[in-house]
Amino acid sequence: MKNVLFVCSQNRLRSPTAEQIFADHPAIETSSAGTNNDAENPLSDELIEWADLIFAMEREHRSKIQKRYRSALNGKNIVVLGIPDEYEFMDPELIALLQARMARYLPPA
Repeated sequence: MKNVLFVCSQNRLRSPTAEQIFADHPAIETSSAGTNNDAENPLSDELIEWADLIFAMEREHRSKIQKRYRSALNGKNIVVLGIPDEYEFMDPELIALLQARMARYLPPA
């Protein structure tokens, strides 16, 4: 079982959508967080340490994670999905994009 963390800015639209649509995948546990201090679920050292795989929606999220959580990362790689902040929560286009971008990273069911 792999722990998968999705990160965006506010943890209101993109990362919670990703967390929800992959929550039923049998080979992973999912969580999500935001890099902003006022995020719904702010990113923490504990979440970084919990995660086996970290997916950032944009490059700026990866940069913030690498700067603020360097010690917690402990050499973990952060994959940038390249998904801009232009979707609503559970937007069908966002879901399709997440499924397409995540396909190669998900372990077999």
